[in-house]
Amino acid sequence: MNELFGTLSDGTPVHRWTLERAGVRVRILSYGGIVQSVEVPDREGHAADVVLGFPELDGYVTHPDPHFGALVGRYANRIAGGRLPLDGRTYALALNNPPNSLHGGERGFDKRVWDGAPVEHGVRLTRVSAHGEEGFPGRLEVSTTYSLDGTGALRIAYEAVTDAPTVVNLTNHSYFNLGGSGNAGGHELRIAASRFTPVDADLIPTGVLDEVANTRFDFREARKVGSGYDHNFVLDKGATDRPVEVAELYDPASGRVLTVATTEPGLQLYTADHLGEPFAPCDGIALETQHFPDSPNRPEFPSTVLRPGEMYRSETVYGFSTR
Repeated sequence: MNELFGTLSDGTPVHRWTLERAGVRVRILSYGGIVQSVEVPDREGHAADVVLGFPELDGYVTHPDPHFGALVGRYANRIAGGRLPLDGRTYALALNNPPNSLHGGERGFDKRVWDGAPVEHGVRLTRVSAHGEEGFPGRLEVSTTYSLDGTGALRIAYEAVTDAPTVVNLTNHSYFNLGGSGNAGGHELRIAASRFTPVDADLIPTGVLDEVANTRFDFREARKVGSGYDHNFVLDKGATDRPVEVAELYDPASGRVLTVATTEPGLQLYTADHLGEPFAPCDGIALETQHFPDSPNRPEFPSTVLRPGEMYRSETVYGFSTR
């Protein structure tokens, strides 16, 4: 179902698509490609919305920084100093997270209105990111398809092509609270990652891939999440052609289980310690599938470069169940 959700101050209409299948209901906005809500049942069959968001468009416009549920790009996560070196030239990006560039700049993909078209059990959003948008080179044609499979899992499939060398790193920035409300720090988390990328004071990776063993970053066996995380985990599987399960989040109180499968080599765990009104710190947990932060300045990291004639593809699947 497609409906008018609201209108921006410049008169641009924003639409909302509702997807329903296998007891799961998901709502997607054309503004920012936002996953507005995900309603799933608990172990008793009672449904609740398990992602943070707002009931009206104005909430997203007036509270842009948390990127609630948004489609993040052209480059998810941070680029140090806003410096993008590529083929012997350095491009200057917006320093919207001083001293770094974050999540695509001042007006990234999360603040753009996308064109939408229905597909089987889902919606396909498209837009063209012009050469020079937020400082990034190349005209980038992007599509993101949201669909529900037969189990009610939410599949997010990204594709992009460019007319000039550029970098691409797309993700979804949903904050999950499987209880439907309250603090999510008591959720239990498992991540299939033996290493992570430690960061400096500005949350930029040092370049080292540290072992998680005997540290607070060891989630190889499920345990309570707690707080204090905004870090990239190096997934043991690496980059893959098809989504592979890499994480599980469980809420003992409701019985809801979230699984994350992805083609990406990294997963950012963010416990939202700095959330403010109308939410509170740790009200949600973000599990952002991605390439590593600051990869353009770290040639030893998996490359995020996309060249003409190539196709960027990435897919992440959020599965829901109970126990």
